[in-house]
Amino acid sequence: MNALEIKNLTKSYPDFTLDNLNLTLPSGCIMGLVGENGAGKSTTIKLILDMIHKDSGSITILGRDNGDNIKLTKEDIGVVLDEVGIPECLTVNQVGKVMKHTFQNWNDAEYSRLVQKLALPDKKQFKEFSRGMKMKLGIAVAMSHNSKLLILDEATSGLDPVVRDEVVEMFSEFTRDESHSVLISSHIVNDLEKLCDYIAFLHKGKLLLCEEKDLLREEYGLVHCSIDEFQAIPFNSVKYKKENAYGVEAMVLRNAVPSDIHISPISIEELFVFMVKEAK
Repeated sequence: MNALEIKNLTKSYPDFTLDNLNLTLPSGCIMGLVGENGAGKSTTIKLILDMIHKDSGSITILGRDNGDNIKLTKEDIGVVLDEVGIPECLTVNQVGKVMKHTFQNWNDAEYSRLVQKLALPDKKQFKEFSRGMKMKLGIAVAMSHNSKLLILDEATSGLDPVVRDEVVEMFSEFTRDESHSVLISSHIVNDLEKLCDYIAFLHKGKLLLCEEKDLLREEYGLVHCSIDEFQAIPFNSVKYKKENAYGVEAMVLRNAVPSDIHISPISIEELFVFMVKEAK
């Protein structure tokens, strides 16, 4: 069973359209949703959670349509949005007590372990937390009620590099159970590159591609060469190029480039930047 299936999903606003989105997240995997501000990442997540209504298409979560028994389905979903919706007057311990009466499968011991691991103060009120501390508490709650699917919108935003690395490791541990999956959006592409099995690129409401991360690295590469050397590269292998005084930098399809031309590895961030430029 797939953790998430999105088919032909569309949502239109006066100044933006999420256009015919198709995504599949297999169980036991982590998918990174990448896109610039306004690309449609948050709109997609709100549609998945039935916070806004779709115009057309279908969304299946853990084998259930997200319009059917969504409250039951949400027991199995851990959610961290860009704004963590916790009352400002509550302390960490009080949040745990509230969540115990909110989720049927709340795990006090797991919550305490995560709070300690993330070094969250137990006596400060939520309103006194920094943005990074608020995100950490949201993550602790999301992972403490036996979730099978984590949906995270910019969950690493506001965290320092050391804590981000710890959180990324926590998500990796979570998916070692093959019934667990993660959908995470972020503009910090380096985090997704370390973490994700699948990468989905959104740009202006359209899906540029969705593919296994390792296959993307095998399929695409970078060529740095002189303008004369570039003439030997087949036109149909070049996805994007830019020229400067020093020569040409091009994103290419590896299997269409002659073997005597050196191809450098491409990062997911570089790939996304080139894809967006190609789409303009």
